[in-house]
Amino acid sequence: MPPLKYEQIADDLRTRIAAGEFGPGDLLPSGRDLAEQWAVSRATVVKAYDVLRADGLVAARQGTGFTVVETPVARPAGGRRAGSSRVTGGAPYRRLGMPDRLVPPAHVVEALGLEPGETALRRMRLVLLDDGSPGTVVTAWFPPAIADVAPRLALPGPITEGTTHYVRRETGRSPCEGVDITTVRLASNEEARLLEVEQPAAVAVVVHTAYDQDRLPLVCEEGVTPSHVFEEVETYPMG
Repeated sequence: MPPLKYEQIADDLRTRIAAGEFGPGDLLPSGRDLAEQWAVSRATVVKAYDVLRADGLVAARQGTGFTVVETPVARPAGGRRAGSSRVTGGAPYRRLGMPDRLVPPAHVVEALGLEPGETALRRMRLVLLDDGSPGTVVTAWFPPAIADVAPRLALPGPITEGTTHYVRRETGRSPCEGVDITTVRLASNEEARLLEVEQPAAVAVVVHTAYDQDRLPLVCEEGVTPSHVFEEVETYPMG
């Protein structure tokens, strides 16, 4: 099924932002201009901008329109349920180090279905709390089938439109199922340093693996959060 018009408009704007045509804080095309360009109603353009706002890519500026966000947000690992937006649970973050390729830990090797000794692409980020202090260290591992055809994953900067949208555009593959496993353990020395906690320190670990429609893995993310800031809340119907 081809994408709907508002989806096409949103994807076009994502691509233009990713290419640097619009930078952080820049004003995006008006609803009127986009409606004329795409021969659609203003309501369709508004829906496209609503999608980008839910992704944390644009922000509404009263009286002027929409701008590219100044501070991108990222989520801790897990909780990527269908219908949840990128800004749900999102927070400012900073990249850690350079993306690199190495053999992942055994549980990631198993989740990604890698051969013994096979490497994966690693990207790390530190999601921050409201006061700017460290909240969660997230390590994302991409299997060669994804990393080899999505070269921007190997670059150090953030992927403005989000890795999910970027990977989908480059590979045609989208997440259809997620598996989250939550455990508790002691932090490693490096984790304690990044999270600025004293050892021994208990941490909650969420391992999230996303699979496509063929049940092939797209990414495995491990989020490590200090016990004193970890909280999991779920609201559900009863009766």
